Amino acid sequence: MPILAPEINLHPADLLERAGGASGDLRWWVLYTLSRQEKQLMRRLHLFDIPFYSPLVRKKQRSPAGRFRESYVPLFSNYVFVLGGEDDRQSALKTNCVANWMAAADTAALTHDLRQIQRLIEIGAPLTPERRLEGGERVRVRSGPFRGFEGTVLRRDGETRLLVAVNFLQQGASVLLEDCQLERLD
Repeated sequence: MPILAPEINLHPADLLERAGGASGDLRWWVLYTLSRQEKQLMRRLHLFDIPFYSPLVRKKQRSPAGRFRESYVPLFSNYVFVLGGEDDRQSALKTNCVANWMAAADTAALTHDLRQIQRLIEIGAPLTPERRLEGGERVRVRSGPFRGFEGTVLRRDGETRLLVAVNFLQQGASVLLEDCQLERLD
């Protein structure tokens, strides 16, 4: 059982569905937080009713006493994604939790990447954060619970992993799959 329940990491709940049809004045702002300030920033954005998303994943670790502890940690350390206008960005900067920010050039592509990450989390897949993207074969999963996901194949220690990336950050998450579940994209 987790020490604390997961905090709100997606506001509003249908943000990623709405983001696909976002109007011209709304865009994704990628906020780089001060160290370990992601949850504090999300709490403040929620209070201001500013739409945001930061993928949280369950992390299990053993304490020095031998007990297992679970917590919810950001998949992308120090990053929170805000969908809004210039006023929303300014409000987020006033929280004193943000060290830097970037505007996403391609809102549709970032929305697609974030939806895929969210779907992996909802499925409950054991995700492994991937910090740097490397060249690999582009594939689509053709069977199983991950059917329809697209990503890049990684091979590590004899395992085949599907990398689902947030290309804007050059980061992603990977999940273990069998070769027979994948089909090459042309």
